[in-house]
Amino acid sequence: MAHFQWLTREGKQVLLLDFTQHPAKRIEEMAREVQQIITAQPPGSVLVLADFTGATFNTNALSQVAKAALANRRHVARTAWVGVNLPEAQFKALQNLSGRSIRRFETREQGLEFLVEDQP
Repeated sequence: MAHFQWLTREGKQVLLLDFTQHPAKRIEEMAREVQQIITAQPPGSVLVLADFTGATFNTNALSQVAKAALANRRHVARTAWVGVNLPEAQFKALQNLSGRSIRRFETREQGLEFLVEDQP
């Protein structure tokens, strides 16, 4: 399966970022790649589902993910992360660095439901 793919859910496009089972070095590389994909989209249009199940992180990987999230902020409408195995303090620090609100979910299905639900 491709690491990045567009899914259609309830008539809405969702960008799936599949980071599953990747080591920290590959997470860094993929974060740079996805930044180019997202910034090519119209502002406020991208629904992002990122699956980090089984992925490993180090300081460099976390930093690169935060940088990419910050660079993409203008283009992203909502973000759902699955399988993020980070302590709450690290996750909050990543959110603060990225300047984005990122919601964590147990499953892809839960994340997809959140992304496509109508916002008040």
